[in-house]
Amino acid sequence: MESSRDGVDKPMLQSNPPLSSERRPETSGQLESILSDTRLPFCQRLLAATWTELKLLFRLAGPAVAVYMINYLMSMSTQIFAGHLGNLELAAASLGNTGVQMFAYGLMLGMGSAVETLCGQAFGAQKFEMLGIYLQKSTVLLTITGFLLTFIYIFCKPILILLGESSEIASAAAIFVYGLIPQIYAYAANFPIQKFLQAQSIVAPSAYISAATLLLHLLLSWVAVYKIGLGLVGSSLVLSLSWWIIVVAQFFYIVKSEKCKYTWGGFSLKAVSGLCGFFKLSAASAVMLCLETWYFQVLVLLAGLLENPEVALDALSICMTILGFVFMISVGFNAAASVRVGNELGAGHPKSAAFSVVVVTLVSFLISVVAAALVLVLRHVISYAFTGGETVAQAVSDLCPVLAITLMLNGIQPVLSGVAVGCGWQAFVAYVNVGCYYIVGVPLGSLLGFYFKLGAKGIWLGMLGGTLMQTLILIWVTTRTNWNKEVEKARERLEKWDDKKQPLLMD
Repeated sequence: MESSRDGVDKPMLQSNPPLSSERRPETSGQLESILSDTRLPFCQRLLAATWTELKLLFRLAGPAVAVYMINYLMSMSTQIFAGHLGNLELAAASLGNTGVQMFAYGLMLGMGSAVETLCGQAFGAQKFEMLGIYLQKSTVLLTITGFLLTFIYIFCKPILILLGESSEIASAAAIFVYGLIPQIYAYAANFPIQKFLQAQSIVAPSAYISAATLLLHLLLSWVAVYKIGLGLVGSSLVLSLSWWIIVVAQFFYIVKSEKCKYTWGGFSLKAVSGLCGFFKLSAASAVMLCLETWYFQVLVLLAGLLENPEVALDALSICMTILGFVFMISVGFNAAASVRVGNELGAGHPKSAAFSVVVVTLVSFLISVVAAALVLVLRHVISYAFTGGETVAQAVSDLCPVLAITLMLNGIQPVLSGVAVGCGWQAFVAYVNVGCYYIVGVPLGSLLGFYFKLGAKGIWLGMLGGTLMQTLILIWVTTRTNWNKEVEKARERLEKWDDKKQPLLMD
């Protein structure tokens, strides 16, 4: 390959070959050949193509799922430690974790996603020094955003009361949230670093760092909550500390690793120039993800307005924690679907693109079905991992059928969203999210929960209706897609960008 002839770039590309340029001809070209070989019987072609696609799929999805699940386990374990302090503490940690922290998480992750595209383009164009500049720009911008979010954390108690939460739960949640303030700035550094590494196909170090930090987090949480007696604020402070450990360890890897010596050139004043344009790009990247992330936070906030909100919040928080944990698997497949479809379309392989969509969707759905079945089997005992209350256990058991349906939908919806990203349908999906989630789901949930007195289950069922509508729309659009036309659109984009000699997002 051309890049291998360059004596400067050769070590970098050998240790971290870009997926789109180095691996694609050998793998996706083989898949297209298998699917196009009419000399083979259909069943033989299907088996060979499925095996080839599965190897590609799990190579992409496996590491991503590991990182997301390990990081999520830290928040989940913090909630478990808080839950064993009492029902009020569990409700407070749930409201703080799901209602406040996830607000910041969605915004910061969405804004940090701009780095993923920019770093990927720069790495593919062999402009390696720009990856470090983009990393620093995003970190500066997210730190400024984090400073503004800090005020929401500081004044979260009156905000929660204004939204209708009880004074007792809001006060306890505020104590938990205060300990999460340092975590905001860990987000500001972590998300750009994560995307910087992913753009170079460096995923394993993040997984190892996260796994080691999780073990340390569990130990420190046990000491802070039970041995020192710091309670809610201790559990959240340990969570913040754990995120900072991940940030420092990843940054140390970037500085010391041979794999990053061409992409990290040290700190530069270029990081503070042109931030306005970078902000516009980051804000646009955040819209679609925020609409998705914040949707189920509305469910928790609405549950706080019910009669006996403590039990409702406890039950919902347990179900949301389980849902979030399984959702990390779907997020990994979302990323894999986006990469697979985008690579195949760029390579001019319509059959491979369509086949990849089918395989990744079926695999993700089957895993979600297994998870849903486990939830139904364990519905009467699953809550005792979080709290010992029998009232909460009964409420969780009552919600488990709705949780199981949600898990199965989440085996399809995130994957199809990844397909949409791979095809460049982000704007369309954003409109679909607004209509299905906030025009249909939230009002319907409020109607069932409050007017028809169905409580937390009614709110969830209504919002589940919005998710079902969105999933059906994405299925309809995907099944009607002309993949040959999508290949032509991809080719036109590539030719246009090549003519202008500009990166994609500067077009």
